[in-house]
Amino acid sequence: MAKKKSETPQLKEYKSGTTFAGVIGRTYDSSSPAWPEPNRTKPGAPNVLFIVLDDTGFGHLGCYGSPIKTPNIDSLAKNGLLYNNMHTTALCSPTRSCILTGRNHHSNHVGCLTNGSTGFPAMTVTCLLKMECCLKFSKTKDTILTVSASGILHPKRLCQPQVRMTDGRLEEALRDTTDFLEAILISISRTSQRQYSDRPEKTPDEGYHFTEDIVEQAKAMIADSKQIAPDKPFFMYFAPGAMHSPHHVRKEWADKYKGKFDKGWDAYRKEVFEKQKKMGIIPKNTVLSARNADVQDWKNFQKMRRKFMHA
Repeated sequence: MAKKKSETPQLKEYKSGTTFAGVIGRTYDSSSPAWPEPNRTKPGAPNVLFIVLDDTGFGHLGCYGSPIKTPNIDSLAKNGLLYNNMHTTALCSPTRSCILTGRNHHSNHVGCLTNGSTGFPAMTVTCLLKMECCLKFSKTKDTILTVSASGILHPKRLCQPQVRMTDGRLEEALRDTTDFLEAILISISRTSQRQYSDRPEKTPDEGYHFTEDIVEQAKAMIADSKQIAPDKPFFMYFAPGAMHSPHHVRKEWADKYKGKFDKGWDAYRKEVFEKQKKMGIIPKNTVLSARNADVQDWKNFQKMRRKFMHA
């Protein structure tokens, strides 16, 4: 005779803020528990992959007129929205604080790089991810997400005990200018509240690169979250080193563009600018701004460079 499958008892719940829906008797046998109903993801809530590219300009992506090949991003742009009004804080830490919280960076006390804390208002760098400035996505009404992060975060003080990741974990470079070939990574787990650092399993000679490493870390985080809660959407904050120093690109990638940019930054600006006008990203009557006075003319720069190399 087949045994009946044991059924998991359903927890009795009640709306948060309302009267306790259980029974409190004189003994345990005459009592029944109940729990406040938690926020739950609405049916059909999407997964979110949020990619931050450090020091990457408006005209560095193929879909914005760049000669640099970015086919995957271009395909996403064709099926989504292409914005043409971009603003940044021009620095790593403040930008991340805005993205992660939805608040002005001065409201987050991150008016500068995290390693430049001055001890004055808006520059204390003490509330980047405090509970009152926590991840905007973890506070979304009626939505609970698995929040993970992989890559360069650049909040130096992120490792303080005040940090709380919503049902998630972090995998980041120990410093913002980490060596992409010999990176030191740190991991923070919300469940254990532990932090540990580690070196990559492979060496540069064996093919290690930071970007590929954090891609695998991100995939593992997503896989873990789906194993534990298949129906629960995830929010993945993914921040590769991109164009942030140091510029440790693989040789095979660099070789693809050998000689492509020999005309210099002035020619690049003009080329992308004209292409953006043709694509309708900027108005046809737009005038190219003057080069920043602190940036040298490309030809003069090349002369100085050759002179320095032969000195």
